[in-house]
Amino acid sequence: MKEKDIMNDYLSMIKGSLSTYATVISETNDERLRQQFQQMRNSDEARQYKIYSAAKQKGYYVPAQPASQTEIDAVKTELTSQQ
Repeated sequence: MKEKDIMNDYLSMIKGSLSTYATVISETNDERLRQQFQQMRNSDEARQYKIYSAAKQKGYYVPAQPASQTEIDAVKTELTSQQ
């Protein structure tokens, strides 16, 4: 398996974990358990960003073009009007 494939697989796995943490944290009633999940999530987020940065630097990942301010404003307006 190539390094690029390994990095992409790892990023996909962390992305799945982060989604699971969001669900578990929002549904956990015990404060200590909730804090533990939040710490685990924070650790995985830091790890994800480190691997993402390395993949980007090596050219394995090319991010989408940044959104324009007009696009950002349109999304903000759409989201705030739904509340």
